[in-house]
Amino acid sequence: MRRGVGTSIAPFIFESSASVATPSSSTAPEAPAFRGDFDPQHGTCVEMAPLVARITANNPSPFTFHGTNTYLLGQKSVAVIDPGPPDDAHYAAIIAGIAGRDVSHIIVTHTHMDHSPLARRLAAETGAPVFAEGPHRPARPLQIGEVNPLDASADMDFQPDIAVTEASRIVGDEWELVTHLTPGHTANHAAFSLVDTDFLFSGDHVMAWATSIVAPPDGAMADYMNSLDTLLGAPQTTYFPGHGGRVFDAHRFVRALKAHRRMREQAVLDQIRKGIHEIPAMVAIIYRQTDKRLHQAAGLSVLAHIEDLVARGAVETDGDVRIDGIFRAV
Repeated sequence: MRRGVGTSIAPFIFESSASVATPSSSTAPEAPAFRGDFDPQHGTCVEMAPLVARITANNPSPFTFHGTNTYLLGQKSVAVIDPGPPDDAHYAAIIAGIAGRDVSHIIVTHTHMDHSPLARRLAAETGAPVFAEGPHRPARPLQIGEVNPLDASADMDFQPDIAVTEASRIVGDEWELVTHLTPGHTANHAAFSLVDTDFLFSGDHVMAWATSIVAPPDGAMADYMNSLDTLLGAPQTTYFPGHGGRVFDAHRFVRALKAHRRMREQAVLDQIRKGIHEIPAMVAIIYRQTDKRLHQAAGLSVLAHIEDLVARGAVETDGDVRIDGIFRAV
């Protein structure tokens, strides 16, 4: 048991179903029912369920919605899930929420700068070990001459004390979590289900307010889609995400997310078949209803789809798949 204790660059999360041009059809699959209703109550410890409370950091942006959610798990002693950005006010709110209780665990879903940096400070103060899948890394090796545009949003200094693997169990005084490795948004993303409850902490993998971008080289679309199936294999159907309000009827929502991603993939492939060979031109058409300030992020999402399409033999290019590449349908 551990002793008690008295604005960063965020990952790109930008897209609602209304912001993407998709074909209209009476037979189209069900779209995700995104929900924008959320009262963050910044700096306040909000009870979400027995054993679970939420504190939302005051770091709202187009990429973080109303801010990053930190969760406190437990009553007698607590685990802190996603301590959040390096912000003094948010750290003070966490300490106030802990309210002098022992901190037994610090758990990190992934290493973007709005989720993991306070883990080090909190661990130093409490002595609690930090649990996560591993340090930040790209989903694939960088190509010759390639620069990772997402480096500024990554917590490159993060190192867990204890590395979790698929089905790892983290046990507290009154609770037990099961780890689900969910790469895609980042290579080291993990979600955690709360045993004997309907609750799962989904990080940025599944959120109620928007889709989470999958941006190479940090993330990979094939990984993301496989990770959606991983969560469908867990029994929990209420998710506590990294941003925004809880996800209800989560299995139905996840299946709709999968369909949404397949529709977007088809939109990319359709543009290539029509003779649109470069990503900026595809983005201008597919994301024409999206704020142009977010088109660079949208381009990375299109790149993720093209990487997957090339790997599956549906699209070809000369050499490596690159953001400035020329793409042709096979």
